[in-house]
Amino acid sequence: MQVEISTSALHVCVRPLPVPDSDSLYHRLFSHPRMVEGLVRDFVPRKMVAGLDFSGLQRVNPKFHSGHRWARRRESDVIWRLPIREGRGFYLYLLIEFQTVRDDWMAVRTQVYQGLLWQQVIDEQKLQTGARLPPLLLLVLYNGERRWRAATRTSELIALSPDSTLWLWQPEVRYCLLDMGAFPKDELARRSSLVALLFRLEQRHSPGELKELLDEVIGWFRQHTGCERLQGVFMELIREAFADRGVRLSGGGNLLEVKSMLATQLAAWKAQWFAEGKAEGNAKGRAAGRAEGRAEGKAEALISLLAGRFGAVNPSQQKRIRAAKLATLERWFKRAIVAPDLRSVFKPQR
Repeated sequence: MQVEISTSALHVCVRPLPVPDSDSLYHRLFSHPRMVEGLVRDFVPRKMVAGLDFSGLQRVNPKFHSGHRWARRRESDVIWRLPIREGRGFYLYLLIEFQTVRDDWMAVRTQVYQGLLWQQVIDEQKLQTGARLPPLLLLVLYNGERRWRAATRTSELIALSPDSTLWLWQPEVRYCLLDMGAFPKDELARRSSLVALLFRLEQRHSPGELKELLDEVIGWFRQHTGCERLQGVFMELIREAFADRGVRLSGGGNLLEVKSMLATQLAAWKAQWFAEGKAEGNAKGRAAGRAEGRAEGKAEALISLLAGRFGAVNPSQQKRIRAAKLATLERWFKRAIVAPDLRSVFKPQR
């Protein structure tokens, strides 16, 4: 069914992530038209968004007048308008919802958000009897550690059999899920867009793999001039990605400086590991007191590494680490460098 509206545009609504740092970064990223275009072109099925005219991409401000807390939350949305080539007066509202944790009631929120958005269209355009509402599509862009398992449509949440006579009267609202961590790494690597690089940054990598990914990000910006503002945001994202993996990168004004600092950091790590290995080799046969000293040093280094990657280490875990033998500490230390979570560091050997 075609939509007859006086304004020809696609509205893209982007809500920032709930985590403060990522909130600001993602809000700034998707305030840039290139990122919005890349997201739609690369990750929305082509049949769903065929005929969009990206040359007409424009940003507008949202206005929700409801007193409901969900309406107040959406005041910080980023909205874009994008014409549809099918004909004059046709447009689509595309809402993009960012999630860092799974929300089992996301389908219900989808219904609320779409209703608020339609109400805004009715009020602002003063739609009269016989007018048609624009079509809506809500995307959930999820970057959490665990894969998304929540229902993607309201019908999955209603306590009623599809055979019931009431079934046809139940609301049927759905959203399109983009689980960033579920995309295969090799598939993302074949894509050349900046949004694909963003998806890859959100996945788990070793520091060495992240260094290679950083080279690709730098290469992209070298090939695309005029994206200095985006480059600054990506620099902050990369710092955050390395911080999540226990690598702290200080100051630096551009990606090349971040790359240089990372090379220095990784070289220092290798030197430290080599020195520790040499010291341990020479220590064979020495007094048990010296061995105990090395274990204490390794235990403190491990606690520091875990705190940097996963946050504060609770007292019981610290006690377990300090009581462990040197060989166990070495095994945990190696795991801690690449483990996706704290639990994985201490899992039993098989």
